Amino acid sequence: MRYSKINNQLFIQNRKRLVKELKPGSVAVFNSNDIMPTNADGTMRFRQNSDLFYLTGVDQEESILVICPDYPDKKLREVLFLRETSEQIATWEGHKLTKAEAREVTGIETILWTSDFHRVFNTMMVMGGVEHVYLNTNEHYRAEVRVESRDSRFIQSCKERYPLHKYERVAPIMSALRAVKSKYEIELMQKACDITEKAFRRVLKFVKPGIKEYEIEAEFIHEFIRNGSRGFAYEPIIASGANACVLHYIENTSVCKTGEVILLDVGAEYANYNADMTRVIPVNGRFTKRQKDVYNAVLRVKRAAYKLLRTGTIYFDYHKEVQKVMEGELMKLKLIDKTDIKNQHPEKPAVMKYFMHGTGHHLGLDVHDTGNMFSKMKEGMVWTVEPGIYIKEEGLGIRLENNVVITKTGLHDLMKNIPIEAEEIEDLMNSK
Repeated sequence: MRYSKINNQLFIQNRKRLVKELKPGSVAVFNSNDIMPTNADGTMRFRQNSDLFYLTGVDQEESILVICPDYPDKKLREVLFLRETSEQIATWEGHKLTKAEAREVTGIETILWTSDFHRVFNTMMVMGGVEHVYLNTNEHYRAEVRVESRDSRFIQSCKERYPLHKYERVAPIMSALRAVKSKYEIELMQKACDITEKAFRRVLKFVKPGIKEYEIEAEFIHEFIRNGSRGFAYEPIIASGANACVLHYIENTSVCKTGEVILLDVGAEYANYNADMTRVIPVNGRFTKRQKDVYNAVLRVKRAAYKLLRTGTIYFDYHKEVQKVMEGELMKLKLIDKTDIKNQHPEKPAVMKYFMHGTGHHLGLDVHDTGNMFSKMKEGMVWTVEPGIYIKEEGLGIRLENNVVITKTGLHDLMKNIPIEAEEIEDLMNSK
């Protein structure tokens, strides 16, 4: 097994938290993701629906979770439906979960095959006292849903068959629940961050003038996989020189030249949980004075952001305060002046010319994880902190990013052991 066994109390407690939020007389249904096609008979690697994984720990296609807390038969108050295996499936695709294995993974007692789903679900809907039906959709504020999902198809078929039930959105509930991490989740995210650290330290010894960005990418993926990760949590950004001023640069094809810096925005996945790190390193092992001045300015903004990120804070208020700190740093770097600030548009402050993105986002089962950006921050939330300065006219981009847990007294930095001081990075790059 690639990952260490996850304590099924994580999933048992997650389901209990969900049940508390459901109305009396409810049923909630969660479907696995589809296996997505490429071309001809090819398929992409399967990626489980994050909500289903959060509630079950099952990483297998064609799975369905049904939660019906008030159902008369207690054995059917939570049911996991799995794809029934066969000798042919085992030969061509490999092992699928047995019912006993699924019970151990999930803590769910009643495991049935998907062939039983429609019969059991129909009984719940017409005889189980069900009035409210909670169905799932992707309601992430950044989502652009263009491909129909299993959840979408199920919503359509369910409403056609049972048009008079009251339908409810489960996505807002799941978003709020998933935003606050348990100790088990934080342990998994720490593992993802630790793997990311190992890979970064490897890269510091590898980088030199003349290598290509994709060679650095290869060093990261090698270290990720050999430490139990499936690979990158997201498409890696290995951006040397002016490429660092392209926020979502993923080509990773340029030659790294002496005198340039490389922006590395990478993170390992572990057990479906993600890390999200950004570091900047000099190709030849030494920052120029200008590069170091900009680097340290970003580092000071990052440290100031740590002091502002607290329980009770609303993200947009926090980001505005970070922008004010950045404003002072940009003035010191002579990138903006008092006239720019005086003439700035209220909706587009002067700092946005050089710092045009947000200070951070929720992190968890998804890199841009669920959570309401207008809600107050709570203990247990995991956020990225990632200020940056991008000077296109100089071909210089600096962004520094760590992952932090909000605690009662402040922050716990999951990446506190990953080198970030400019001098430490130089020392590591030049040591034998």
